[in-house]
Amino acid sequence: MLVNGKPGNLISIRDRGLLYGDGVFRTLRATQGKAQHWLLHYNKLLHDCTALDIVCPDVGLLTAELNNLLALHPTGAMKLIVTRGEGTRGYAPLGCVGTTHLWDISPLPEYPADWALRGIKAQLCRLRLSHQPRLAGIKHLNRLENVLAAAESSDADIAEGLLMDADSNIIEGTRSNLFLVSRGQLITPDLSHCGVAGVQRDRVMTWAAQHGMPLQVRDVGLDDVMDADELFVVNSIISMWSIREFNQRCWSEFPITAKIRQYLDGSDA
Repeated sequence: MLVNGKPGNLISIRDRGLLYGDGVFRTLRATQGKAQHWLLHYNKLLHDCTALDIVCPDVGLLTAELNNLLALHPTGAMKLIVTRGEGTRGYAPLGCVGTTHLWDISPLPEYPADWALRGIKAQLCRLRLSHQPRLAGIKHLNRLENVLAAAESSDADIAEGLLMDADSNIIEGTRSNLFLVSRGQLITPDLSHCGVAGVQRDRVMTWAAQHGMPLQVRDVGLDDVMDADELFVVNSIISMWSIREFNQRCWSEFPITAKIRQYLDGSDA
């Protein structure tokens, strides 16, 4: 782990990321000494920092630190955290002397091979996401809703939970973005009120534009999900998982999903 560019694992107890979740993060997949889609992640980081009025570290600085880490840890899950830094007591962001940024490296998680090949089982979470347009789309450090939702099931066969908002719209997975394939078009939930806009979500949307696939970003109800021809979730660590079972409905064929997976995994012709 690096803390402000130096090896270590300690931060101040006055750091606002610890006290209030006042910060943002990204998680990258590193393979064979290369961090996948690093500049896309940095642009997201910059966007989210700007939205919260946090000074984002320079891309050159972070790239140099990342390359040094990759030389030591060529494969793994790399998490970059930026907080508003150490400040005075109270919610108001006063007296901050500079941001804190941290790199953490973990082994890539090991999932059953058939999750990527055959798809996963997913469940509907009981927890409902609250609306906060100022934070919508941002990958901020306060992830308590996701923590509580992920804790709802101890069934090892359930790989992901889908989250609704207060208006009963399906928004995302506990750790992923959701897509539907329905009647020849892609659909992904609108994230203007809540949810996280991930890099892989953007990459799927790019694939749709490049391949002439109609794409809708809109409210998605449970009926839309149940009527879909294909379902899949994406994030930067798992890449893509088809959903083969959800809410007592099963899916067995994923022709569009397979084409998008080729693109996400770098083998799209």
